Amino acid sequence: MDNIVGYAAEAGIATITLDSPGNRNAISGALVEQLTARLDAARDDQAVRAVVLTHTGGTFCAGADLSEAGRTGPEVMIDLMRSIIELPKPVIGRIDGHVRAGGFGFVGACDLVAAGPASTFALTEARIGVAPSMISLTVLPRLTSRAAGRYFLTGEKFDAQVAEEIGLITTAAADSEALAGIVANWCADLRKGSPQGLAASKRLTTTAILREFDRDAARLASESAALFGSDEARAGMLAFLNKQPPPWVAEHP
Repeated sequence: MDNIVGYAAEAGIATITLDSPGNRNAISGALVEQLTARLDAARDDQAVRAVVLTHTGGTFCAGADLSEAGRTGPEVMIDLMRSIIELPKPVIGRIDGHVRAGGFGFVGACDLVAAGPASTFALTEARIGVAPSMISLTVLPRLTSRAAGRYFLTGEKFDAQVAEEIGLITTAAADSEALAGIVANWCADLRKGSPQGLAASKRLTTTAILREFDRDAARLASESAALFGSDEARAGMLAFLNKQPPPWVAEHP
């Protein structure tokens, strides 16, 4: 199996890198397996105080790998998001690229997120006949209700500044240098925290999220599986892969 999720630990910080730019870091079975292993490594390393989750290429994560649709159950994605939230070490998202669909699940699960000017965001599930069911577990606790209603439904694209304004990310960086500085400053601050203090402080911020997560996870996994298995979704995914409009798109007069 190719190594598509990198790992390096230095000076108390573990950097986990989504490194499959050829398919825009899509959420495949291999990515899920390797990302889970890297998170476990960070959890078990007593020297690690915090994790930086980042990416190579122009896309942070494009969402589900549609070429594997139906072969990977929704439960694995749910387990992966939960493992980020419950990791007893802060997780920083460092993004300077596109975030689509399921990639939002990772962004919502991170404790701190900085995004650079190359970042764009869009929840496009409705356009292929499905819904952001599973990722709503981590995304909805971050967004204002009006923002959720707008972007879940329209699928429109927005930038890092808007992402900060609606609560999806912590900080929008003006340029790549600023992005690096923001993350470096957070890491410096987190190195000052004790393992116990960081774990307990993070738990205070995630307890309510995990309570609702566990309440709704099974229902949303079932809903997601039903949507992806529907005729409408199959037509939508086929149209997307073939770069054609899906059959339900209404023509504007």
